[in-house]
Amino acid sequence: MADFDAIYEEDQLEEHYEDQTVAPVAEPIIIRGAGNMTVFGLSNRFNTEFPSGLVSRVAPEEFKATIVRINGILKKTLPVNVKWLFCGCVCCCCTLGCSLWPVICLSKRTQITLDKLLEWENSHLYHKLGLHWRLHKQQCDSNSMMEYVILIEFIPKTPIYRPD
Repeated sequence: MADFDAIYEEDQLEEHYEDQTVAPVAEPIIIRGAGNMTVFGLSNRFNTEFPSGLVSRVAPEEFKATIVRINGILKKTLPVNVKWLFCGCVCCCCTLGCSLWPVICLSKRTQITLDKLLEWENSHLYHKLGLHWRLHKQQCDSNSMMEYVILIEFIPKTPIYRPD
C-alpha cells in the first residue's frame, strides 16, 4: 500500500513525473484554397505543394495523393454548384430567395463529402502518424469574408504510465 504521509525529496518527484510529461504540440498547418473560383467559402482546388512543417512526418507522395483526392471531389461538385448558384441568382427576385436553397444544400453536401474523405484518411493513415486533417472555416486575412481551409493538426502523444 502506498505511503501517503511520506515526504519525498524534490528530485525524486521529478524523476517520477518526468516520463509522464507531454511534449508541446506544434502549431497546426493551414492549407488555403488555391483555385480561381470560390462558392460559399469553398475553393475549387487546394495547392499540392508539400508544406515544410510536414517534413519527416509524412511522405510527400501521401500528402499529394490526399490533396489530389480532395481536389477530385471539388472538381466534380463545384461546377454543378456554380450552375445552381447562377440559376438561383437569376430567379432570386421571383422566388424571394428560395431559389438559392439548392446551392446551399449542394455546398453542404460537398463539405460533408470532404469531411468523410478526411475522416477516412485520418483513420487509415494520418492518426497513426500523429496528424489529424479537417476542413475548417476561418476568416480571410485580407477581408472579413470566411473561407474553408484544410487544417492539419498534430496529435500530442500521451504518456504511458509505468508504475514503479
